[in-house]
Amino acid sequence: MKQAESINNSQASKAEPDSSSTHPLSASNGNVDRRPLILNPKLESYDHLDPRSKALIKKTIAFFENRGKAKLKSDDHERTWYADFLEFEKKEQLFATFLTPEGYGAEGGRWDTFRNCALNEVLGFYGLAHWYTWQVSILGLGPIWISNNEEVKQRASQLLSEGGIFAFGLSEKEHGADIYSTDMCLTRQDDGSYLASGSKYYIGNGNKAALVSTFGKLTDTDEYVFFVADSQHPNYELVQNVVNSQNYVAEYRLNNYPVAKEDVLATGRDAWDMALNTVNVGKFNLGWASIGICSHAYFEAINHASHRRLFDHYVTDFVHIKQLFIDSYARLSAMKLFALRGVDYMRCANPDDRRYLLFTPMVKMKVTTQGEEVINELWDVMAAKGFEKNMYFEMAVRDIRALPKLEGTVHVNMALILKFMANYFFKPAVYPETPTMDEPVNDTFLFNQGATKGLGKTRFHDYRKVYNGVNLPNVNIFKKQIRLLKILLMAAKPSKEQSKDFDFLLILGELFTLVVYGQLILENAKIKWIEDDLIEQIFDFMVRDFSKFALQLSQKGSATRVQQMICNRMIKRPAVDEARNTRMWENYVDTMKDQYEMNP
Repeated sequence: MKQAESINNSQASKAEPDSSSTHPLSASNGNVDRRPLILNPKLESYDHLDPRSKALIKKTIAFFENRGKAKLKSDDHERTWYADFLEFEKKEQLFATFLTPEGYGAEGGRWDTFRNCALNEVLGFYGLAHWYTWQVSILGLGPIWISNNEEVKQRASQLLSEGGIFAFGLSEKEHGADIYSTDMCLTRQDDGSYLASGSKYYIGNGNKAALVSTFGKLTDTDEYVFFVADSQHPNYELVQNVVNSQNYVAEYRLNNYPVAKEDVLATGRDAWDMALNTVNVGKFNLGWASIGICSHAYFEAINHASHRRLFDHYVTDFVHIKQLFIDSYARLSAMKLFALRGVDYMRCANPDDRRYLLFTPMVKMKVTTQGEEVINELWDVMAAKGFEKNMYFEMAVRDIRALPKLEGTVHVNMALILKFMANYFFKPAVYPETPTMDEPVNDTFLFNQGATKGLGKTRFHDYRKVYNGVNLPNVNIFKKQIRLLKILLMAAKPSKEQSKDFDFLLILGELFTLVVYGQLILENAKIKWIEDDLIEQIFDFMVRDFSKFALQLSQKGSATRVQQMICNRMIKRPAVDEARNTRMWENYVDTMKDQYEMNP
């Protein structure tokens, strides 16, 4: 056993990041950026966007600020349908501009993931309800823009210009998102048309959608099919809103609904791929909603704590409160750095570069669960104040829980992520360096992703080169943890029995995702000239999180003695640096107080 460990230690040391490399952006060179990554909608210029996009996002911010916090909260409590927001988006052609691919709508219309995420963040900042109608419209439009049905595309473009919203009819009450088992059936008629019968469940916008992209099966061939339905048609039965909120998350039933040949988007394998490729596009937005929610909650928490006195001290004078703010700041900054870098890989994707297939589910899974961590830490600061009805925070603590559970659970997305682990660690490929993809162009490939099979063949650039470019204490500790994880995968990989234990694999997947998470954070830190202090603070929690999951894996009943030994060696302490902590508080966190408060 010792000999095998020695051999694999030697192999891993040759392959793993070198702790002696130097970060090119040392704080001493002066080329650092201390501007907060956390969105302040009242100060953000959006000068990085084209004039039309900038104007629309500014108008969206003005819409919410002019309505004010009291109206936002009242509508949330009374579960008021957001007709005023939909009237605003119609008047300003917001969805039509952002969600119509180039060539189908008015000038300025394109599907541009970079600017879409800017709007994602703003809508999340002002609450999940308004973001949700945008999100499910994206899902509903996905099959349409992916399809070859030009007639439906033109119809969708016209409906968008009229202020229409859209829906994605995939899930069912009994089967959830198990699309293998769909009970929506289309029966062919003598004239070549169909009659659709069946029901769908958890369908956002299902009450008002101009078109509902609906997934089902053909009764005569048992092939999958995607078609569009009109939510206002008499044979479209709106059964109920399955949630108690502003959103309308519908159960609907089609009762011999007439489907013309020109309403069919795809059949067979194309329909199947259409469903999964749409989710690839849509799930990316969930991380951005989480970033927006956490950003607003952060401002509210720091404003409250910095003005509240307890035991003759301001709350922010207490050491543990400072640490909670520093930690949550680092987590939120990491969320945004990773998600922004994920945009670049979404936009550079092509048939020979499908790295986005790993990074997209990570934005959905990792960023949203980190959002829960941020809110948990801020709630320890807010305490009882976080329950009060006039606080944004009261909405945030409820809504942040939803995002890891939409567009596939964390477990479903982790199962997908694990498919890439072997190639990521052991079969790197060479790709040209990916720059910041902020050009105002249409993301054509997202609607031409092709077949969804063969994920295990996807290759990635060498993560070691990214880590080798940084020589900082906590990053170096993290590199040692990566090296030990790779030893585990070589010397003590999961047995056949362990591979069937998804709880075991889930913990292993958490360790893997931390490596990928750190890689893209470091890539973007270099691009954005992020100061060493913030990078170190991010890797402070990364080391702790890695240790936590290593401990969990070692304690699994099925873990072998070798696995336990390696996992125990993964458990490490971050580098202690009180001076850095002080600088983080003074340069980043304390400067946030009184910088933003929503209009009353």
